[in-house]
Amino acid sequence: MTQIESKFVQQEPRFGAAPRLRRHGSSGQGNRRLQNLLRLMVIVLAWRCLACAQQWVPVNQPFPGRAGTALVRTDGNVMVEDKDTGWWWVLVPDKTGDYAKGVWIPPQFPINYDPAGFASAVLSDGRIIVEGGEHNFGQKQDTTMGEILDPRTGAWTEVNPPQGWTKIGDAPSVVLANRTFMLGACCSKQEALLDAKTLTWTTTGAGKADRNSEEGWTLLPNRKVLTIDLENGRASELYDPDTGSWSFAGNLPYFIGNKCGKPIVAEIGPAILRPDGTVFAVGANNKTAIYNSSTGKWSKGPSFPKTFGSADGPASILPDGNVLVQVSPCFAPPSLFYEFNGTKLIAAPSPPRALVDKSENGHMVVLPHGGHILYTDASSDVEVYVPAGSPKSAWLPTITSYPKTVTRGHGYRIKGRRLNGMTQGAAFGDDAQMATNYPLVRITNNATGHVFYARTRNFSTMGVATGSAIVAATFIPSKNMEAGASKMVVVANGLASKSVALTVK
Repeated sequence: MTQIESKFVQQEPRFGAAPRLRRHGSSGQGNRRLQNLLRLMVIVLAWRCLACAQQWVPVNQPFPGRAGTALVRTDGNVMVEDKDTGWWWVLVPDKTGDYAKGVWIPPQFPINYDPAGFASAVLSDGRIIVEGGEHNFGQKQDTTMGEILDPRTGAWTEVNPPQGWTKIGDAPSVVLANRTFMLGACCSKQEALLDAKTLTWTTTGAGKADRNSEEGWTLLPNRKVLTIDLENGRASELYDPDTGSWSFAGNLPYFIGNKCGKPIVAEIGPAILRPDGTVFAVGANNKTAIYNSSTGKWSKGPSFPKTFGSADGPASILPDGNVLVQVSPCFAPPSLFYEFNGTKLIAAPSPPRALVDKSENGHMVVLPHGGHILYTDASSDVEVYVPAGSPKSAWLPTITSYPKTVTRGHGYRIKGRRLNGMTQGAAFGDDAQMATNYPLVRITNNATGHVFYARTRNFSTMGVATGSAIVAATFIPSKNMEAGASKMVVVANGLASKSVALTVK
């Protein structure tokens, strides 16, 4: 328990409202009282959700280690970091496409370093990049190491840091709409763009007002990138990929960072773009704020119960546009889960380990199976959140051009609208990016009902909410895919297009 938390206990908790707080001393009895009351809050909120349609379903097979950052590969399988080992395991869904009933398979090769708190992304060519790390092999290093994985071979390749960089650490990153990976240094104003073919870097990011420390980046429909400053008052900034520079994006209604009693840069939570074009920014100090990407204006958002916030923590978009978010007291359990529906916070059911988890333990990624959310918490228990809502038809991908017959192992071009989705999908406070704004191709055999994913790559854009623009990708049916009459859909951030008929040879 932190120094700040030990100053408060709950008083007069009211049903459906945030608890009132009063001060007390730092006695052991007071600490136990606070812990018991926080646990009671979790139980009460869980009781309120017993009738909720949302539910948590455990992955049948326990994770082989301590599950951390998760990334959805373009072949539909999910890579999950085994914390403190350098290994990434792969979750393969069952024949119906259900990840909760899937199996874990070990990777062919481990990564060649052991980062914790790092930048990560799926690139437009289907490769996966991991950069930096606040810790390496368990030591605080702010390492400049990086690796890139080709899932076709399972081999990792070293990526040298940008010239002159001495730290990357727990860094922000984003794949821009133009398909370029952008990386920020944890502890300076340095940013760079990666040439994915040559694995070389180009400097960018002129005019940044403060350091990148603890900041996250959110890709907007206008192709710009939003960040909330943590050393510059209540300010926010926009990165323009056309000019390579940052500019002022307005002041938040209040500061949403929180130092959590430590003499360091303030922490912050995730910021998620919703399908309506607003960004839901979660604070570490129980406050939230909302950015309207059309007007460029900030407004106040709802508040969590006092002492609860996201000093690093996950959030994820749901099919109906709600945002699932995990909050806790600063770097301490227990955790609460909410859905934000654009106006208010709605108590959501909690996974089994919520009583012992703090928000920074959690990671979320959107699965292609019904918009379900894979949740990890640095334990062997991996859970799947099954949401209740449905998307608007205007948010769904649509297929406009595709081959009617395909041969396994060959590549084909597919075109359509909104194939990259309406948002990046998921976010964390600063590091641990788990975006899924790229198309996945799911093919279901008519005779057996078995589900297969074709590997996708060569995306024409990595933009979000691309509207009526026609975008494209290459898909390659796997050699183990069942032949015959089938149905195909494109999935982005868990939202599936209407199916089209095709024949697999």
